[in-house]
Formats: sequence, C-alpha cells, structure tokens
Amino acid sequence: MIIDMVKRISVGFCYAAIITFISLTVLMLNDAEVSVRVLWLNMLGSMIIGAYFGLASFIFTYDKWSPLKQLIVHYVLSLIVYFSTAFLIGWIPPIFTALMMSLVIFSAIYTLFWLGYRSYYRKQAKELNDSVRFK
Repeated sequence: MIIDMVKRISVGFCYAAIITFISLTVLMLNDAEVSVRVLWLNMLGSMIIGAYFGLASFIFTYDKWSPLKQLIVHYVLSLIVYFSTAFLIGWIPPIFTALMMSLVIFSAIYTLFWLGYRSYYRKQAKELNDSVRFK
C-alpha cells in the first residue's frame, strides 16, 4: 500500500515537472524574468496538485462506492485541493469573477479528462469482452 502510494505521488510529481518545464519554456521564449520565490511557489503548487491527483486515483479503486459516488467525491476533493492551493500560491486572485472563471475552466478540463478516461476504459472493456467471446 505504501509503495503504491509512493508510486502514485511520483507519477504526480512527474506530471508537475512536465507542466513546470512547459511553463518555464514559455517564460524563457518570452525573455521573462521571474524571481526565485515566484518560481519556487509555482513549482510547489504544481507538486501539491500533482501529488494530490496521484493519490486521489485511489478513490476509483474503492469498489464499495458506485462510479457516480467515486466521481463526485473525487471532483469535490479536487476542487477543495486545487482552489486552496491556487489561492495560497496566488494563481487565482480573490475576485469573484476570477473565481467563477476558474471554476468553469477547472470543471471543463475535469470533464474533458473524465470523458477521455471513460472512453478509454469502455474501449478496454469492449476489447476484453470481445476477446473472451466464443466465435
């Protein structure tokens, strides 16, 4: 269990590193100067979010909950972790309009990922079912 948790957190950190690298590349291409403090805070935020999403995948392995309950719990926890981190790091200013825009964007991205995973796993299930059918 602990080893699986460490693996999932590591995968989350890898995604955070990729996102941070892309962000730094954009900054470099635009000749932007960023203080070490700002860079450190943003990297910390990415790592927190990456570690959370790595660990939160455990929610979908809990078979006693329906898929809908798993999705709702994951979405609500994701909102809490993301917005807590985003406010503390300064990604979202404390303005109502910014909060609402961020909520819409977060929900849209979450929905796209969910639809992608749903499609992938349905395809996997279909292929598995087709492979065990007698012809």
